[in-house]
Amino acid sequence: MKSREPLIRAKRFKIDDARRRLAQIDTMVGEFDRMASEMERDIAAEEQRSGITDPRHFAYPPLAASARQRRENLVRSADDLRVQRAEALAAVNEAEAELVLAEAAGERERACEGDAIERRAAWRQGEPARL
Repeated sequence: MKSREPLIRAKRFKIDDARRRLAQIDTMVGEFDRMASEMERDIAAEEQRSGITDPRHFAYPPLAASARQRRENLVRSADDLRVQRAEALAAVNEAEAELVLAEAAGERERACEGDAIERRAAWRQGEPARL
């Protein structure tokens, strides 16, 4: 029988790749959240400077309006990344389950090969076969 080592290595690589993707997503979400909170402070400072807090007011500061739009885009992007994170976490869990199955199959295969070797050795020595 063929060894399952290449399959197990491929499964481990898949897990490592999925974990890297998960870490990248976590980093991006954290960065987007940080940037959004900075934008919120900038918006509050600009509104306080101008004295106008209503974005619908005709004299609302353009800097605050553009910062508000960028903050909304960042929040939306972070939310999209959280959905992707859930998918990536599911991929990690699935890959780990596949690895467990492949390792278990490899162990069973090695155990069967060991039994076959013992039976052959016993047959060669003229001992009765064990089942």
